[in-house]
Amino acid sequence: MLVLEDGRVFHGIPYGAEGETFGEMVFNTGMTGYQETLTDPSYHRQIVAMTAPHIGNTGINDEDPESSRIWVSGYVVREPARVFSSWRAGRSLDDYLKEQGVVGIAIPGTRALTRHLRERGAMRAGVFSGAALAPVEELLERVLRSPGMEGADLAQQVSTKEPYVVAAIGEKRFTVVAVDLGIKSMTPHRMAERGCEVHVLPATTTAGEILALDPDGVFFSNGPGDPATADGPVEALRGVLDAGIPFFGICFGNQIFGRALGLGTYKLRYGHRGVNQPVQDRRTGKVEISAHNHGFAVQAPLEGPFDTSYGPAEVSHVNLNDDCVEGLRLIDRPAYSVQYHPEAAAGPHDSAGLFDDFCALMEQARGTGIEVAGAVHERPSVTTNTKGSKGA
Repeated sequence: MLVLEDGRVFHGIPYGAEGETFGEMVFNTGMTGYQETLTDPSYHRQIVAMTAPHIGNTGINDEDPESSRIWVSGYVVREPARVFSSWRAGRSLDDYLKEQGVVGIAIPGTRALTRHLRERGAMRAGVFSGAALAPVEELLERVLRSPGMEGADLAQQVSTKEPYVVAAIGEKRFTVVAVDLGIKSMTPHRMAERGCEVHVLPATTTAGEILALDPDGVFFSNGPGDPATADGPVEALRGVLDAGIPFFGICFGNQIFGRALGLGTYKLRYGHRGVNQPVQDRRTGKVEISAHNHGFAVQAPLEGPFDTSYGPAEVSHVNLNDDCVEGLRLIDRPAYSVQYHPEAAAGPHDSAGLFDDFCALMEQARGTGIEVAGAVHERPSVTTNTKGSKGA
């Protein structure tokens, strides 16, 4: 059984491990990329329902994971693939879930579940199977005792414990410090493709530790939890901004950037999760289809620049579905962020040029004469490898 905190119950069959699990119930609208979703640290302590009807068709391979383990706390699908088929696959999704103890369920009503969450909002839930089954009233009590997502400080739980370096591919052009708030493996890879040597540091890293590496640029990653709890990363970023070092943030990093600028954050009703979100660049009018995974957003004035302690800033991108803030930019300093995922290993790749923008800012900071204000929009021609070139 899948039991929601408002008492709604869905019945199904076990998928993956049997037992019980708890988390925030959310849905993902992507028709592909289930392996990347499962291993994305941003899904820590969430039960993810896939809206695509068939999941597991291409099995599981050893090249595409975004981290060393599955992070979702539970998994909900409609029709698990009976047979997987891909020359790259090594095992089935069902076996993968069982190996890592991830409790899942297959239910016929994923559409009804998604509509319910869109109307009522994301909420706590539990999946129960095998020996964990009990009367619904008892299961609901267990769900109501589980923690919610508001006020959850989770970045340190998913971050690397020790620093590590991802070498530049080809000639080294830049040194980048990436603060790991739940980073995906494809993110430093995308920077390495562009000649960046990426030093990945824990979520607890201070501004002094960042600056000690004398980076050309600083990056703050995606990650799980409530950005209102992330006081340490906010202070670290303020130190970076004070130093005038080029900055780029995505997802949770965008929310940290907003807080560093003095803005507030809030919880979305049901969030944005999937690979088909339309985002518009407010300066050029260009619309990009983008990959998302966030349940919180930044509160910022949509019209015109607004003042911050680092000078004027503006909302650079908005979501065309709900006008949610999808990007921020300092007008007079080399710092910008987006709420979505330009690394998007499973696609789409419309926004990959944001990494080129970052490189152009670092070039400008070296005094090479490249004229850019905030984020670049006349993007240099850079060959971007696909997921396949990583060996996948």
